[in-house]
Amino acid sequence: MTTLLPPPTFIGVDVAKDDVVVATYGNATSHVLENQRPALKAWLKTLSPNTCIGLESTGGYHELLATLAHQAGLTVYLLNPKDVRHYAHALGKRAKTDHVDALLLARFIAHEHAGLHPWQPPTPAQRHLDTLLKRRATLVKAQGMMRQTLAYLPTLKTESGSAMAALNALLKAIDGEIEEALAAQAAIHAKARCVRSIPGIGLLSGAALVNLFSRLPSARADAVVAFTGLDPRPCDSGRKRGTRRLSKRGPGELRRLLFNAAMSAAKTKVWRPLYERERAKGLPTTAALICIARRLVRIAFSLFRKNALFDPNMIKIA
Repeated sequence: MTTLLPPPTFIGVDVAKDDVVVATYGNATSHVLENQRPALKAWLKTLSPNTCIGLESTGGYHELLATLAHQAGLTVYLLNPKDVRHYAHALGKRAKTDHVDALLLARFIAHEHAGLHPWQPPTPAQRHLDTLLKRRATLVKAQGMMRQTLAYLPTLKTESGSAMAALNALLKAIDGEIEEALAAQAAIHAKARCVRSIPGIGLLSGAALVNLFSRLPSARADAVVAFTGLDPRPCDSGRKRGTRRLSKRGPGELRRLLFNAAMSAAKTKVWRPLYERERAKGLPTTAALICIARRLVRIAFSLFRKNALFDPNMIKIA
């Protein structure tokens, strides 16, 4: 005899540093929990197995609840805050409070869960590598700000030089940590070697791509490109054909690394003909480099899956 499960329960959680606000779809009330392991585990034990939890990606504050809920066997949806904000505007929501946000998240996953992908936690190695890349990107931004600020203080040239040298040493140390993180996993290290065999792909872009491909093992190349946000977004209406712009749906730091890789690749004899062909079509420099960045992602994904090194014959120039 088949046991029928009750309909799924949809719960929205607005996450902050100290507290989380929980609301269930179909119920106008909400309650507050401490964003601490004991309180969250006790609450998760009260939920039915077919509960779906939706929460926004909020820095690192959401990670504890998402991990505990996934370990408890519940379905977790990690939502893009921009999507939720547009959803609220479409519903005519004017107020924004923790209570309203929790109810909105519950409604969002209740109506849209069929088109969402459940969240899967990264492995400790993937999380560590991702953290290193993110922290390095933050330091690079801080380095740029310091360089611009200290340029107007010529009297502190010696001190500013010391500060910049210390930052450069720290960045170099993080690069060493990234190399060690890749080398610590034999299979990933071999695949990283394949990805980095592509002209233009270096340590950072290669590590970011390998980490991404490891988390999307069953995806297709088109889906991977879409995840990076490098896919062109149509803007057509009737007979009008609007300008294609990037969707920019994925991590901004990943797109920055890929764009830098495309700039390096365009200077090599392998990729230079493709770059010149795109420029000859009338594309501006940025658009031509984005075309190369997309090709880099597709070829890197193919090499990752086949565990093969780069072959220049893979670049076809019409």
